[in-house]
Amino acid sequence: MTQVSSFTNKVVKSAVLISCGIPQQIHLDNDVDICCLYLTNFSCEIEREMDFISLLLVISASFIHATWNLLSKRTNGGIPFIWTVASLSALIYAPLVIALIFIKNPHFGLDEIIFISGSAFLHLIYFIVLQAGYRKADLSVVYPIARGLGPTLSVLAAIVILGEKPSSIALLGAACVVAGIIIISSLGNVVSKEKSAIMSGRFFGALSGMAIASYTIWDKYTVSSVMVYPLILEYSSLLLRMIVLAPIAIKKKHEVSLGWKRHKKETIWVAILNPLAFILVLTAMITTPVSYVAPAREMSILIGVVLGAKYLSEGYVVRRIIASAMIIIGVVALSI
Repeated sequence: MTQVSSFTNKVVKSAVLISCGIPQQIHLDNDVDICCLYLTNFSCEIEREMDFISLLLVISASFIHATWNLLSKRTNGGIPFIWTVASLSALIYAPLVIALIFIKNPHFGLDEIIFISGSAFLHLIYFIVLQAGYRKADLSVVYPIARGLGPTLSVLAAIVILGEKPSSIALLGAACVVAGIIIISSLGNVVSKEKSAIMSGRFFGALSGMAIASYTIWDKYTVSSVMVYPLILEYSSLLLRMIVLAPIAIKKKHEVSLGWKRHKKETIWVAILNPLAFILVLTAMITTPVSYVAPAREMSILIGVVLGAKYLSEGYVVRRIIASAMIIIGVVALSI
């Protein structure tokens, strides 16, 4: 039990360090792990700054991510919608996964299975919480809180777990994120019937942010140290959602059918765009520290607020855009 606890502590510490772009030396028991850590540390040494390809991947992912969240909000779907999207995504991306397995013949040992399963579980929680938030509150409330809180909590985890001392700029960045979240979810000048929705947006946005922080650290370690292919990691998450939620989908087959008839186009596009956005980010994170990826990715916050105002007629646009800009600036400061 002591050995298991020691190994767990090493994994957690290593994951947080790697997620922050800091090379970490740990005791390794086999040549495969040594090779993986060497590649990870080597990539951290040569990729101190985000290269053009990684930046392009992350910016593209930001637009794609905000777009699928807009479409998802439009459906106002719950677990039946999540199951339909996961099933359709699994069907769409199956040829790519089969080709990857045939060409690359990836290794699936105990470590790979553990980290793939953990990632799939964290993403399942994220999707359930996120959709619950979208059913109760505006996209321009839930989305910025979730996206802004995620990287902030990742940094706080590094401070708490590793005892790191953040710079003054990083502390100001954290304060800026918190202030932006407070402003975007402010109840001032809000009619009573909207207060409940905003309170729900705060709650589910915060839960989604916690899930984002958790899977960001976990997935960074999985793709850069355990060396799982991003496509394999995302596809495994799709399969878990499809299997775990199947009993509920069968029980609510009428909702599944009705949702498909009413929102066929949105469902298809979410099934395509959701895995694509995450695969692009994971690909960038293979050679780029999260401390660089996160700020560039958070431009999706502003995109999401603008899309919510334009296509969903959500109110308080100026206030939410200003607050979103504060959150983005804060996240950038956290990475300095």
